[in-house]
Amino acid sequence: MARRGWALVTGASSGLGAEFARHLARSGHDLVLVSRSQERLESLSQELRDAYGVSSEVLVADLHNPSEVDLVAARIADASRPVRVLVNNAGYGIGGNLDRSDAQEERDHLAIHVTAPLELTKAALPGMLERGEGRVVIVSSVAGYLSRGTYSANKSWGLTMARSLNATYRSRGVHVSAVAPGFTRTEFHQRMNMDTSLFPELMWLKAPDVVAKALRAVESGRAVTIPSARYKLLVAVAALVPARWHQAGA
Repeated sequence: MARRGWALVTGASSGLGAEFARHLARSGHDLVLVSRSQERLESLSQELRDAYGVSSEVLVADLHNPSEVDLVAARIADASRPVRVLVNNAGYGIGGNLDRSDAQEERDHLAIHVTAPLELTKAALPGMLERGEGRVVIVSSVAGYLSRGTYSANKSWGLTMARSLNATYRSRGVHVSAVAPGFTRTEFHQRMNMDTSLFPELMWLKAPDVVAKALRAVESGRAVTIPSARYKLLVAVAALVPARWHQAGA
């Protein structure tokens, strides 16, 4: 298999991040796996090496911490092992409205969804532009189209940033794409202690499908992809109704 360069995935220890890593390894990319869980990263790294014969590095980092974001940014900027694909996947949801939420939890939430992806993307762009080729994926959500608290606000940043950066850099060979899935079968909702039985099976997407569509979108130069017809319909309807209706069930 021809090697296609390095790909770095944040939040790689589970869920969509692990699926991005598998898909990129399958397509011939060497991997840098980033998350807080060394044990899970080591297990996935070994899996990728065994299954696909790629090189795989583990980089344990807490992206809430600016100094650890700097460590990841330094690896991205390492010209001796250039990163062709950056996947800004790390993230999670928090519950509650802003008047009742914990201030530090909100700061951390903003850092993981906005500050870290901004800094890592900034670290990636100079080398990608110099080489005339690169891909950046920002994992957003259909929540970014809704008015449902700080999670929606943070995820809408990724949509706007991808549109802006893709328009700026696509002609120079660097594609930036946000993927906006709906409910996806990962550990995401369990970590929020959300009762997922409330939502019908029709609403659930499969992680491999989301990842495949996201990577096709960024390769083709699309700024945003919603990887499901039913969620495209939901977004279209949401745009037509008052924002207060988005709060139903919040």
